[in-house]
Amino acid sequence: MTTSERFQVLRASERPATAWLNGGGVTREVAGFPAEAGLDRFDWRVSLADVASAGPFSPFPGIDRVITLVEGAGMALTVDGVEQLVDAPYRPFPFSGDATTDCRLLAGPVVDFNVMTRRGRVEATVDLATAPAVVEVRAGSTALLVCLAGSAVVGGAEAVELARYDAALLDAAGTYELRPDGVTAVITFCTAH
Repeated sequence: MTTSERFQVLRASERPATAWLNGGGVTREVAGFPAEAGLDRFDWRVSLADVASAGPFSPFPGIDRVITLVEGAGMALTVDGVEQLVDAPYRPFPFSGDATTDCRLLAGPVVDFNVMTRRGRVEATVDLATAPAVVEVRAGSTALLVCLAGSAVVGGAEAVELARYDAALLDAAGTYELRPDGVTAVITFCTAH
């Protein structure tokens, strides 16, 4: 991790892979809050998952989820008995962590991007930027920028380049320049109302 004057850079190369209990893949946590909270106490958590085989998703009661396909042909998710195709890259799909969810791979392994928030405490918006933008972080909120394809530059005078799957954690109020050359996820977290 490197720290700019106003934000932290979280390099993909520094993330350990955690194997799933069912053996169907691995997850790499990009960031979470509170830090080191674990799966049962986080307010929000963002990760990338390598899904190698079909199978059920772990239940996350009280958690709202958004999943985005970033590599591979996609998957069919059966959420509480209703099948949903997640086969278009960079199209966020929201669903409840309370739901009984099963995954069927359409044509081999995939990588998906996951945003999870604890319902009633934190809300998240997930946007995908493909053109220069200004990201505004209000007092009491946090933004996480994750380069999903290509590269991205964050910041003005102290600009930092993000390679694929690198992230920038913006937790100081202010405005930040984002110049993606590809696709960058912009996730904004705020206290639930």
